[in-house]
Amino acid sequence: MSSKLITVDFEVFGRVQGVFFRKYTQQEASRLGLKGWCMNTHIDTVKGVLEGNPMKVDQMKSWLQNTGSPASKIEKVIFTNENEIERHTYKDFKVKR
Repeated sequence: MSSKLITVDFEVFGRVQGVFFRKYTQQEASRLGLKGWCMNTHIDTVKGVLEGNPMKVDQMKSWLQNTGSPASKIEKVIFTNENEIERHTYKDFKVKR
């Protein structure tokens, strides 16, 4: 596996608040060994940052677009600011409140 690391910001639109979306996102990101965070926004989206191996980040992007939490209804996901990084900025994947 490559030791290259990337970071990407994300924002998920749809029914993603009040459906444990952040909790499931944290579980999936941790399972994939990714670092970063996610939080609810005042416009009823969930946004965050992913850091890790490019293949694992791609798997997480797909999960955010197609799976989410069981009760969620994902309409769209916007990914921005994807860049290669030298080292992790975060220790683990957290849910911000």
